[in-house]
Amino acid sequence: MPNLVVAIVLNIQTCHDVARAWEEAGVTGATILDSIGMRHLMQQHNQRDDLPLMPSLRSLLASEEYNHRTIFTVVPDGFDIDDLIRRTEAITGDFDEPDSGLLFVVPVTKVHGLNRKK
Repeated sequence: MPNLVVAIVLNIQTCHDVARAWEEAGVTGATILDSIGMRHLMQQHNQRDDLPLMPSLRSLLASEEYNHRTIFTVVPDGFDIDDLIRRTEAITGDFDEPDSGLLFVVPVTKVHGLNRKK
């Protein structure tokens, strides 16, 4: 079964290094998004009670500089996910440590476009 691998990395440059490591591990494509964690957002706004849970993108862009990246990919059945995690943590450090980001893997029950014909 294919799997979705998602890594939230806290440093922009680290994300580029992770993307290169994923490519070396055999990942053929990945998507990278700007992201910000809710805890970081609340700290930036002094934990205001009136801050909406989902603030508008315009207000975030106007007041925040993003420093997190979320990188994700869908890998085919049989892909060595443990190797991918090891390569990722060699760059980011142990995700079980505080303020280190997050990595998770989710089974994908159906995917279209993963095995594109050339």
